[in-house]
Amino acid sequence: MLSKWPIRRKLLVGSSLLLVIVATLSWSGFHGVYAYRSLVRSLSGRADELPLAAALSSQVSDLRVAIAQNAPKHPAAAASPSDEGLAEFSAAFVQGVSNLRKILSEYRAHLENNNPLDSLINDSRGERETVSKIEAALDEIAVALRGDDWFADAGRLHTVNAALDRLQDLAEQIPEVLHQRIQSFHREVRVQYRTFIILTWVTTVLAGLLLAVFVRLFYAWIFRPLRILVEGSRRVATGEFCYRISLQTNDEMAELAQALNDMTARFQAIRDGLDREVRERTQQVVRGEQLASVGFLAAGVAHEINNPLASIALCAESLESRIEEALSGCPASKTDQGVILNYLRMIQDEAFRCKGITERLLDFSRLGDVAHQIADLRELIDGVIEMVRHLGKYQDKQLDFLPGEPVFASVNPQEIKQVVLNLITNGLESLPAGGLLQVELTPGEHELAITFTDNGCGMTDEVRKHLFEPFFTRRRNGQGTGLGLSITFRIVADHGGHIDVHSDGPGQGSRFRVFLPVAESQKESHHSYQAA
Repeated sequence: MLSKWPIRRKLLVGSSLLLVIVATLSWSGFHGVYAYRSLVRSLSGRADELPLAAALSSQVSDLRVAIAQNAPKHPAAAASPSDEGLAEFSAAFVQGVSNLRKILSEYRAHLENNNPLDSLINDSRGERETVSKIEAALDEIAVALRGDDWFADAGRLHTVNAALDRLQDLAEQIPEVLHQRIQSFHREVRVQYRTFIILTWVTTVLAGLLLAVFVRLFYAWIFRPLRILVEGSRRVATGEFCYRISLQTNDEMAELAQALNDMTARFQAIRDGLDREVRERTQQVVRGEQLASVGFLAAGVAHEINNPLASIALCAESLESRIEEALSGCPASKTDQGVILNYLRMIQDEAFRCKGITERLLDFSRLGDVAHQIADLRELIDGVIEMVRHLGKYQDKQLDFLPGEPVFASVNPQEIKQVVLNLITNGLESLPAGGLLQVELTPGEHELAITFTDNGCGMTDEVRKHLFEPFFTRRRNGQGTGLGLSITFRIVADHGGHIDVHSDGPGQGSRFRVFLPVAESQKESHHSYQAA
């Protein structure tokens, strides 16, 4: 189903797979990079908290040391509030508490900037609780420090000391909480980074599989059809014109393969036609050479035989007249006279028969001029048929000439009569008693056809190949000379036509079709003749 898609859709699917692969790998890579950047920022932010926590703890320690060194041991017996040393201590202590609150505000602001959604290490709820407790302790100190004689009040001084102790503990808890958070961060994100590792492997494997599918589809849709096309083209180029390229797809590649197959089939048909025509032309050339040789031989033989045959016929005629005069006065010799005269007539008949054969040989060798003229072929054929119908040996066979309009052409009437006579006698000789020979004259725009169709003995392909060769005959009575069809072929060829022979096989009858060209001048002559 997928292989029958057009190439445009296949390329779209391949591009989509490639985009999915790139998107998958890009997401995996960018996700890892951004996670790493978030982790670095979180660690950097948390690391910035350590100096503030240390400053906070150091400030608390300084306040405790200051109050331990300067506060009176027995507030009731302490000096008056106007004591300048205690007043300076009180102001410096208040300033230290103020500095501590400022450091604590910076630390809280830094904690507020931490987003626990970015990373687990940014979860600062514990530090915020500690900061809230520190602020509460500072509030207690601020309440205890109201007034200038707070260090003279034992209860207020005790509250300040107790608050400073809690501040010290809370200040020491902040780095410990941060250290514990960092130490527990590995355990907290173990599942997460393992998930990310697995997800990275899954996306990588998925991208690899998609890439493999993309390569497989690209090979099946593009490379393999191209390879088949190239191999098929090479095989056809080497001469394997029977080879056909087969693609099971229904895309442009298959259309190209079909076009190549059609082109190969047409080229093969043209080549076979040219080979067949070359063979036919070669046979015609060989046959023409044979006819030329036989014609040359016929001319020589005819000239050498005609004179003796004429002498024999003349001598036989003279002997016949003289013997008839010499024996006219002898009644007892009438029987012998009849025998002698009969033999003399036989000598004359056979001599004239031999002379007729030599004349045919002379005609076969084309001795003499050939004149063409406009003739009505229907009238010409009808005259030949009427002459053949009076021959006694063809009385038991049917000869029909199909009716039609007159057809005019520029031909040699005597030669065309010989063609028609040879083909009619050839067809009648092949018929059994009661057989039928039909003659039909068909006009055409560029050529006319004379068709001779019989239901006689038919012929094989081997006989058809040698049909127009000189001295080749298949007559059963052995009287044929084998020159009739050779002369017929030569005459038709001289008129610029050709003969088509067809037979379905022995006993299936035969069909001879003589094609003669029709020129424009012949058409004009036809029209002028009809107008006259």
